[in-house]
Amino acid sequence: MNIVARFANDESGATAIEYGLIAALIAVGIIAAATTLGGSLSALFGRISTKLNGATG
Repeated sequence: MNIVARFANDESGATAIEYGLIAALIAVGIIAAATTLGGSLSALFGRISTKLNGATG
């Protein structure tokens, strides 16, 4: 019975799962932000490149 009671009171697995879910949620947020900002940054660098090419050519 002692083994069953210790197993029932052991919360280390639940804590690991919670940390895993938090890490996954943060990763999804980072991916969403990078996707959103990626298009804007690409357009910005495209405009800069066009202006630099116009100034030198």
